[in-house]
Amino acid sequence: MVTDVALKDAGGTDDRWLSVLVPVSTAHFVSHFHIMLLPLLIPVLKEGLGVSFTDLGFAITVFSIISALTQAPVGSLVDRFGPKRILMAGLCVGGAAFMLLGLTLSYPALLFSAALAGLANSVYHPADYAMLSSGIDEKRIGRAFSIHTFAGFLGGAVAPALMLVLFALVGVKNALFVAGLIGPLAALSVAVAKVPVSVVPTGHPGGHKAKGGSLVDVMTPPIIALLVFYTLLSLSNGGIATFAVTAFINAYGLTFNTANIALTGFLACGAAGVLAGGYLADRTTRHGQVAAACFATNAVIIMSIAMFTPPAFLIVTMMGLAGFLGGLIAPSRDMLVRKAAPPGAAGRAFGIVSTGFNIGGIIAPLMYGAIMDRGLPRGVFVIGAVFMMATVVLALVTDRRQAR
Repeated sequence: MVTDVALKDAGGTDDRWLSVLVPVSTAHFVSHFHIMLLPLLIPVLKEGLGVSFTDLGFAITVFSIISALTQAPVGSLVDRFGPKRILMAGLCVGGAAFMLLGLTLSYPALLFSAALAGLANSVYHPADYAMLSSGIDEKRIGRAFSIHTFAGFLGGAVAPALMLVLFALVGVKNALFVAGLIGPLAALSVAVAKVPVSVVPTGHPGGHKAKGGSLVDVMTPPIIALLVFYTLLSLSNGGIATFAVTAFINAYGLTFNTANIALTGFLACGAAGVLAGGYLADRTTRHGQVAAACFATNAVIIMSIAMFTPPAFLIVTMMGLAGFLGGLIAPSRDMLVRKAAPPGAAGRAFGIVSTGFNIGGIIAPLMYGAIMDRGLPRGVFVIGAVFMMATVVLALVTDRRQAR
Protein backbone atom coordinates (compact mmCIF):
# COMPACT_ATOMS: atom_id res chain seq x y z
CA MET A 1 0.00 0.00 0.00
CA VAL A 2 1.12 3.59 -0.55
CA THR A 3 0.11 6.93 0.80
CA ASP A 4 -2.92 8.68 -0.66
CA VAL A 5 -0.69 11.33 -2.19
CA ALA A 6 1.60 8.76 -3.76
CA LEU A 7 -1.37 6.81 -5.08
CA LYS A 8 -2.84 9.92 -6.65
CA ASP A 9 0.48 10.78 -8.24
CA ALA A 10 0.84 7.19 -9.41
CA GLY A 11 -2.28 7.22 -11.52
CA GLY A 12 -4.41 5.32 -9.02
CA THR A 13 -7.29 7.79 -9.37
CA ASP A 14 -10.26 6.90 -11.52
CA ASP A 15 -9.06 8.82 -14.58
CA ARG A 16 -5.39 7.83 -14.52
CA TRP A 17 -5.13 4.15 -13.58
CA LEU A 18 -4.64 3.13 -17.21
CA SER A 19 -1.43 5.17 -17.31
CA VAL A 20 0.03 2.49 -15.02
CA LEU A 21 -1.75 -0.58 -16.35
CA VAL A 22 -1.02 -0.11 -20.06
CA PRO A 23 2.80 0.16 -19.91
CA VAL A 24 3.11 -2.61 -17.31
CA SER A 25 0.88 -4.91 -19.37
CA THR A 26 2.90 -4.03 -22.45
CA ALA A 27 6.04 -5.11 -20.61
CA HIS A 28 4.37 -8.42 -19.68
CA PHE A 29 3.38 -8.92 -23.33
CA VAL A 30 7.03 -8.46 -24.30
CA SER A 31 8.23 -10.86 -21.60
CA HIS A 32 6.07 -13.75 -22.85
CA PHE A 33 6.87 -12.88 -26.45
CA HIS A 34 10.57 -13.22 -25.66
CA ILE A 35 10.01 -16.42 -23.66
CA MET A 36 8.58 -18.05 -26.79
CA LEU A 37 11.50 -17.06 -29.03
CA LEU A 38 13.95 -19.73 -27.86
CA PRO A 39 11.57 -22.69 -28.44
CA LEU A 40 10.62 -21.22 -31.83
CA LEU A 41 14.28 -21.14 -32.85
CA ILE A 42 14.83 -24.88 -32.30
CA PRO A 43 13.87 -26.10 -35.81
CA VAL A 44 15.54 -23.07 -37.42
CA LEU A 45 18.86 -23.29 -35.59
CA LYS A 46 19.24 -27.07 -35.66
CA GLU A 47 20.02 -27.02 -39.35
CA GLY A 48 21.60 -23.59 -39.47
CA LEU A 49 24.09 -24.20 -36.63
CA GLY A 50 24.50 -27.95 -37.09
CA VAL A 51 23.76 -28.77 -33.44
CA SER A 52 21.60 -31.43 -31.77
CA PHE A 53 18.21 -31.09 -30.11
CA THR A 54 19.96 -31.73 -26.80
CA ASP A 55 22.26 -28.78 -27.42
CA LEU A 56 19.30 -26.54 -28.19
CA GLY A 57 17.37 -27.86 -25.21
CA PHE A 58 20.33 -26.97 -23.01
CA ALA A 59 19.99 -23.35 -24.08
CA ILE A 60 16.39 -23.32 -22.81
CA THR A 61 17.55 -24.95 -19.57
CA VAL A 62 20.14 -22.18 -19.16
CA PHE A 63 17.34 -19.62 -19.55
CA SER A 64 15.22 -21.33 -16.85
CA ILE A 65 18.06 -21.81 -14.39
CA ILE A 66 19.31 -18.22 -14.62
CA SER A 67 15.76 -16.93 -14.24
CA ALA A 68 15.15 -19.16 -11.21
CA LEU A 69 18.38 -18.14 -9.48
CA THR A 70 17.96 -14.40 -10.02
CA GLN A 71 14.23 -13.76 -9.62
CA ALA A 72 14.20 -13.47 -5.82
CA PRO A 73 17.36 -11.29 -5.63
CA VAL A 74 15.90 -9.03 -8.33
CA GLY A 75 12.84 -8.66 -6.11
CA SER A 76 15.12 -7.12 -3.48
CA LEU A 77 16.44 -4.68 -6.07
CA VAL A 78 12.87 -3.73 -6.96
CA ASP A 79 12.08 -2.89 -3.34
CA ARG A 80 15.34 -0.97 -2.92
CA PHE A 81 15.56 1.02 -6.15
CA GLY A 82 11.93 1.06 -7.28
CA PRO A 83 10.11 -1.16 -9.81
CA LYS A 84 10.12 1.40 -12.61
CA ARG A 85 13.90 1.55 -12.99
CA ILE A 86 14.32 -2.22 -12.70
CA LEU A 87 11.55 -2.96 -15.22
CA MET A 88 13.07 -0.59 -17.78
CA ALA A 89 16.45 -2.26 -17.28
CA GLY A 90 14.91 -5.72 -17.72
CA LEU A 91 13.20 -4.76 -20.97
CA CYS A 92 16.45 -3.34 -22.35
CA VAL A 93 18.50 -6.37 -21.29
CA GLY A 94 15.93 -8.78 -22.75
CA GLY A 95 15.87 -6.86 -25.99
CA ALA A 96 19.66 -6.75 -26.14
CA ALA A 97 19.83 -10.54 -25.71
CA PHE A 98 18.00 -11.19 -28.98
CA MET A 99 19.47 -8.24 -30.84
CA LEU A 100 22.95 -9.60 -30.08
CA LEU A 101 21.90 -13.07 -31.19
CA GLY A 102 20.67 -11.58 -34.45
CA LEU A 103 24.02 -9.89 -34.98
CA THR A 104 26.11 -12.99 -34.11
CA LEU A 105 24.17 -16.16 -34.82
CA SER A 106 26.26 -18.98 -33.32
CA TYR A 107 25.85 -21.60 -30.60
CA PRO A 108 28.03 -19.78 -28.03
CA ALA A 109 26.04 -16.62 -28.78
CA LEU A 110 22.83 -18.61 -28.29
CA LEU A 111 23.93 -19.74 -24.82
CA PHE A 112 24.99 -16.21 -23.87
CA SER A 113 21.71 -14.77 -25.15
CA ALA A 114 19.71 -17.44 -23.30
CA ALA A 115 21.46 -16.52 -20.04
CA LEU A 116 20.91 -12.80 -20.67
CA ALA A 117 17.23 -13.40 -21.53
CA GLY A 118 16.82 -15.48 -18.37
CA LEU A 119 18.21 -12.61 -16.32
CA ALA A 120 15.79 -10.20 -17.99
CA ASN A 121 12.89 -12.59 -17.40
CA SER A 122 13.57 -12.51 -13.65
CA VAL A 123 12.62 -8.82 -13.60
CA TYR A 124 9.06 -8.89 -14.87
CA HIS A 125 7.00 -10.46 -12.09
CA PRO A 126 8.53 -8.63 -9.10
CA ALA A 127 8.66 -5.28 -10.93
CA ASP A 128 5.28 -5.57 -12.66
CA TYR A 129 3.35 -6.53 -9.56
CA ALA A 130 5.10 -3.93 -7.41
CA MET A 131 4.13 -1.24 -9.93
CA LEU A 132 0.54 -2.42 -10.11
CA SER A 133 0.24 -2.72 -6.33
CA SER A 134 1.54 0.82 -5.81
CA GLY A 135 -0.19 2.48 -8.77
CA ILE A 136 -3.67 0.93 -8.95
CA ASP A 137 -6.40 1.63 -6.43
CA GLU A 138 -7.84 -1.19 -4.34
CA LYS A 139 -11.20 -1.43 -6.11
CA ARG A 140 -9.55 -2.16 -9.48
CA ILE A 141 -6.48 -4.18 -8.53
CA GLY A 142 -8.03 -7.58 -9.33
CA ARG A 143 -8.97 -6.51 -12.84
CA ALA A 144 -5.55 -4.91 -13.26
CA PHE A 145 -3.89 -8.21 -12.37
CA SER A 146 -6.13 -10.07 -14.83
CA ILE A 147 -5.41 -7.70 -17.74
CA HIS A 148 -1.70 -7.88 -16.95
CA THR A 149 -1.79 -11.69 -17.02
CA PHE A 150 -3.88 -11.72 -20.21
CA ALA A 151 -1.31 -9.48 -21.91
CA GLY A 152 1.33 -12.12 -21.16
CA PHE A 153 -0.88 -14.86 -22.64
CA LEU A 154 -1.33 -12.69 -25.73
CA GLY A 155 2.40 -12.12 -26.15
CA GLY A 156 3.08 -15.84 -26.16
CA ALA A 157 0.17 -16.49 -28.53
CA VAL A 158 1.22 -14.01 -31.24
CA ALA A 159 4.93 -14.88 -31.13
CA PRO A 160 4.82 -17.97 -33.43
CA ALA A 161 2.81 -16.32 -36.22
CA LEU A 162 4.70 -13.02 -36.08
CA MET A 163 8.13 -14.65 -36.07
CA LEU A 164 7.22 -16.91 -39.00
CA VAL A 165 6.25 -13.80 -40.99
CA LEU A 166 9.48 -12.03 -40.00
CA PHE A 167 11.60 -15.10 -40.84
CA ALA A 168 10.04 -15.15 -44.31
CA LEU A 169 10.32 -11.40 -44.94
CA VAL A 170 13.70 -10.42 -43.50
CA GLY A 171 15.50 -13.66 -42.57
CA VAL A 172 16.36 -15.17 -39.20
CA LYS A 173 19.06 -12.70 -38.12
CA ASN A 174 17.04 -9.58 -38.91
CA ALA A 175 13.91 -11.13 -37.42
CA LEU A 176 15.73 -11.68 -34.13
CA PHE A 177 17.00 -8.10 -34.16
CA VAL A 178 13.47 -6.78 -34.70
CA ALA A 179 12.09 -9.06 -31.97
CA GLY A 180 14.73 -7.75 -29.59
CA LEU A 181 14.07 -4.14 -30.49
CA ILE A 182 10.57 -4.23 -29.00
CA GLY A 183 12.17 -4.50 -25.55
CA PRO A 184 13.73 -1.02 -25.51
CA LEU A 185 10.62 0.40 -27.20
CA ALA A 186 8.45 -1.03 -24.40
CA ALA A 187 10.90 0.48 -21.89
CA LEU A 188 10.04 3.92 -23.29
CA SER A 189 6.36 3.36 -22.48
CA VAL A 190 7.32 2.38 -18.92
CA ALA A 191 9.45 5.54 -18.64
CA VAL A 192 6.35 7.74 -18.97
CA ALA A 193 4.21 5.63 -16.59
CA LYS A 194 3.04 7.78 -13.68
CA VAL A 195 4.05 5.66 -10.71
CA PRO A 196 6.34 6.45 -7.78
CA VAL A 197 9.99 5.71 -8.53
CA SER A 198 10.03 3.96 -5.15
CA VAL A 199 7.13 2.80 -2.99
CA VAL A 200 6.57 4.29 0.45
CA PRO A 201 4.59 1.83 2.60
CA THR A 202 1.98 3.08 5.02
CA GLY A 203 0.84 -0.22 6.49
CA HIS A 204 -0.59 -3.53 5.47
CA PRO A 205 -3.92 -5.10 6.41
CA GLY A 206 -3.27 -8.14 8.53
CA GLY A 207 0.43 -8.17 7.80
CA HIS A 208 3.67 -7.18 9.48
CA LYS A 209 6.20 -4.63 8.45
CA ALA A 210 9.27 -5.94 6.70
CA LYS A 211 12.08 -5.55 9.22
CA GLY A 212 14.83 -5.12 6.67
CA GLY A 213 15.77 -5.26 3.07
CA SER A 214 16.84 -8.90 2.85
CA LEU A 215 14.99 -11.82 1.32
CA VAL A 216 15.04 -13.67 4.64
CA ASP A 217 12.83 -10.99 6.20
CA VAL A 218 10.13 -11.74 3.62
CA MET A 219 10.32 -15.54 3.90
CA THR A 220 7.27 -15.78 6.16
CA PRO A 221 5.22 -19.01 6.33
CA PRO A 222 2.53 -17.61 3.97
CA ILE A 223 5.16 -16.59 1.39
CA ILE A 224 6.84 -20.00 1.60
CA ALA A 225 3.44 -21.67 1.19
CA LEU A 226 2.75 -19.50 -1.87
CA LEU A 227 6.14 -20.42 -3.34
CA VAL A 228 5.08 -24.07 -3.13
CA PHE A 229 1.65 -23.08 -4.47
CA TYR A 230 3.18 -21.49 -7.58
CA THR A 231 5.44 -24.52 -8.06
CA LEU A 232 2.44 -26.85 -7.96
CA LEU A 233 0.59 -24.65 -10.47
CA SER A 234 3.54 -24.93 -12.84
CA LEU A 235 3.85 -28.68 -12.33
CA SER A 236 0.16 -29.33 -13.04
CA ASN A 237 -0.55 -26.95 -15.92
CA GLY A 238 2.91 -27.08 -17.49
CA GLY A 239 2.92 -30.84 -17.88
CA ILE A 240 -0.55 -30.94 -19.39
CA ALA A 241 0.18 -28.08 -21.79
CA THR A 242 3.41 -29.74 -22.94
CA PHE A 243 2.38 -33.38 -23.28
CA ALA A 244 -1.43 -33.38 -23.67
CA VAL A 245 -1.34 -33.60 -27.48
CA THR A 246 0.97 -36.63 -27.46
CA ALA A 247 -1.04 -38.27 -24.67
CA PHE A 248 -4.34 -37.76 -26.50
CA ILE A 249 -2.93 -39.33 -29.66
CA ASN A 250 -1.33 -42.33 -27.94
CA ALA A 251 -3.98 -43.16 -25.33
CA TYR A 252 -7.25 -41.89 -26.75
CA GLY A 253 -6.86 -42.34 -30.48
CA LEU A 254 -7.38 -38.69 -31.29
CA THR A 255 -6.02 -37.35 -34.55
CA PHE A 256 -3.20 -34.82 -34.44
CA ASN A 257 -5.57 -32.01 -35.47
CA THR A 258 -8.20 -32.90 -32.87
CA ALA A 259 -5.60 -33.20 -30.12
CA ASN A 260 -4.25 -29.75 -31.03
CA ILE A 261 -7.76 -28.32 -31.01
CA ALA A 262 -8.18 -29.65 -27.46
CA LEU A 263 -4.93 -28.03 -26.35
CA THR A 264 -5.78 -24.77 -28.15
CA GLY A 265 -9.13 -24.74 -26.36
CA PHE A 266 -7.36 -25.26 -23.04
CA LEU A 267 -5.02 -22.31 -23.66
CA ALA A 268 -7.54 -19.96 -25.29
CA CYS A 269 -10.20 -20.54 -22.64
CA GLY A 270 -7.50 -19.99 -20.02
CA ALA A 271 -6.91 -16.52 -21.43
CA ALA A 272 -10.64 -15.78 -21.32
CA GLY A 273 -10.79 -17.09 -17.76
CA VAL A 274 -8.05 -14.68 -16.71
CA LEU A 275 -10.12 -11.68 -17.81
CA ALA A 276 -13.22 -12.98 -16.04
CA GLY A 277 -11.18 -13.75 -12.94
CA GLY A 278 -10.23 -10.11 -12.53
CA TYR A 279 -13.83 -9.09 -11.91
CA LEU A 280 -14.26 -12.02 -9.53
CA ALA A 281 -11.12 -11.09 -7.59
CA ASP A 282 -12.40 -7.53 -7.09
CA ARG A 283 -15.67 -8.81 -5.66
CA THR A 284 -14.38 -11.16 -2.98
CA THR A 285 -11.81 -11.20 -0.22
CA ARG A 286 -11.61 -15.00 0.02
CA HIS A 287 -9.24 -15.48 -2.87
CA GLY A 288 -7.91 -18.76 -1.50
CA GLN A 289 -11.39 -20.26 -1.55
CA VAL A 290 -11.90 -19.13 -5.14
CA ALA A 291 -8.61 -20.78 -6.18
CA ALA A 292 -9.43 -23.95 -4.23
CA ALA A 293 -12.91 -24.29 -5.75
CA CYS A 294 -11.64 -23.84 -9.31
CA PHE A 295 -8.76 -26.27 -8.92
CA ALA A 296 -10.88 -28.87 -7.14
CA THR A 297 -13.25 -28.81 -10.11
CA ASN A 298 -10.28 -28.95 -12.47
CA ALA A 299 -8.86 -31.97 -10.67
CA VAL A 300 -12.17 -33.81 -11.15
CA ILE A 301 -12.24 -32.90 -14.86
CA ILE A 302 -8.63 -33.93 -15.54
CA MET A 303 -8.90 -37.13 -13.49
CA SER A 304 -12.09 -38.02 -15.39
CA ILE A 305 -10.15 -37.70 -18.64
CA ALA A 306 -7.46 -39.96 -17.18
CA MET A 307 -9.83 -42.65 -15.89
CA PHE A 308 -12.23 -42.83 -18.83
CA THR A 309 -12.11 -42.47 -22.62
CA PRO A 310 -14.55 -39.68 -23.48
CA PRO A 311 -15.46 -39.06 -27.11
CA ALA A 312 -13.39 -36.45 -28.94
CA PHE A 313 -15.95 -33.64 -28.72
CA LEU A 314 -16.28 -34.17 -24.97
CA ILE A 315 -12.50 -34.13 -24.46
CA VAL A 316 -12.31 -30.81 -26.30
CA THR A 317 -15.15 -29.43 -24.15
CA MET A 318 -13.62 -30.67 -20.90
CA MET A 319 -10.22 -29.24 -21.76
CA GLY A 320 -11.79 -25.87 -22.58
CA LEU A 321 -13.61 -25.82 -19.23
CA ALA A 322 -10.43 -26.82 -17.39
CA GLY A 323 -8.52 -24.04 -19.12
CA PHE A 324 -11.16 -21.45 -18.24
CA LEU A 325 -11.16 -22.44 -14.57
CA GLY A 326 -7.36 -22.43 -14.50
CA GLY A 327 -7.31 -18.89 -15.90
CA LEU A 328 -10.09 -17.78 -13.56
CA ILE A 329 -7.91 -18.23 -10.49
CA ALA A 330 -4.88 -16.28 -11.79
CA PRO A 331 -5.94 -12.85 -10.42
CA SER A 332 -6.99 -14.42 -7.09
CA ARG A 333 -3.62 -16.17 -6.97
CA ASP A 334 -1.88 -12.81 -7.35
CA MET A 335 -4.12 -11.23 -4.72
CA LEU A 336 -3.04 -13.92 -2.24
CA VAL A 337 0.58 -12.86 -2.72
CA ARG A 338 -0.28 -9.17 -2.46
CA LYS A 339 -2.03 -9.75 0.87
CA ALA A 340 0.80 -11.89 2.20
CA ALA A 341 3.57 -9.45 1.24
CA PRO A 342 4.87 -7.28 4.12
CA PRO A 343 4.63 -3.52 3.48
CA GLY A 344 7.32 -2.27 1.16
CA ALA A 345 8.26 -5.82 0.12
CA ALA A 346 6.03 -6.49 -2.90
CA GLY A 347 9.05 -6.92 -5.17
CA ARG A 348 10.69 -9.46 -2.91
CA ALA A 349 7.43 -11.31 -2.26
CA PHE A 350 6.52 -11.69 -5.92
CA GLY A 351 10.15 -12.45 -6.78
CA ILE A 352 10.21 -15.31 -4.28
CA VAL A 353 6.87 -16.90 -5.15
CA SER A 354 7.34 -16.52 -8.92
CA THR A 355 10.49 -18.61 -8.61
CA GLY A 356 8.02 -21.47 -8.21
CA PHE A 357 7.17 -21.14 -11.91
CA ASN A 358 10.85 -21.62 -12.78
CA ILE A 359 11.20 -24.58 -10.43
CA GLY A 360 8.18 -26.23 -12.01
CA GLY A 361 9.49 -25.38 -15.46
CA ILE A 362 12.72 -27.24 -14.72
CA ILE A 363 11.11 -30.32 -13.12
CA ALA A 364 7.93 -30.79 -15.17
CA PRO A 365 9.45 -31.60 -18.60
CA LEU A 366 11.72 -34.25 -17.08
CA MET A 367 9.00 -35.81 -14.93
CA TYR A 368 6.24 -35.91 -17.54
CA GLY A 369 8.72 -36.95 -20.22
CA ALA A 370 9.70 -39.94 -18.07
CA ILE A 371 6.04 -40.85 -17.70
CA MET A 372 5.60 -40.78 -21.48
CA ASP A 373 8.81 -42.80 -22.03
CA ARG A 374 7.38 -45.53 -19.77
CA GLY A 375 4.33 -45.81 -22.05
CA LEU A 376 1.89 -44.27 -19.55
CA PRO A 377 0.25 -41.39 -21.43
CA ARG A 378 -2.78 -41.33 -19.11
CA GLY A 379 -0.34 -40.73 -16.28
CA VAL A 380 0.11 -37.18 -17.58
CA PHE A 381 -3.45 -36.40 -16.52
CA VAL A 382 -3.31 -38.46 -13.31
CA ILE A 383 -0.21 -36.66 -12.04
CA GLY A 384 -1.61 -33.30 -13.18
CA ALA A 385 -4.79 -33.92 -11.18
CA VAL A 386 -2.79 -34.94 -8.10
CA PHE A 387 -0.84 -31.69 -8.23
CA MET A 388 -4.11 -29.79 -8.59
CA MET A 389 -5.49 -31.37 -5.42
CA ALA A 390 -2.30 -30.46 -3.56
CA THR A 391 -2.83 -26.90 -4.82
CA VAL A 392 -6.36 -26.93 -3.39
CA VAL A 393 -5.05 -27.82 0.07
CA LEU A 394 -2.40 -25.11 0.01
CA ALA A 395 -4.86 -22.48 -1.23
CA LEU A 396 -7.25 -23.22 1.63
CA VAL A 397 -4.46 -23.17 4.22
CA THR A 398 -3.13 -19.87 2.92
CA ASP A 399 -6.59 -18.31 2.80
CA ARG A 400 -7.30 -19.42 6.36
CA ARG A 401 -4.05 -17.97 7.69
CA GLN A 402 -4.70 -14.64 5.99
CA ALA A 403 -8.31 -14.55 7.24
CA ARG A 404 -6.94 -14.78 10.80
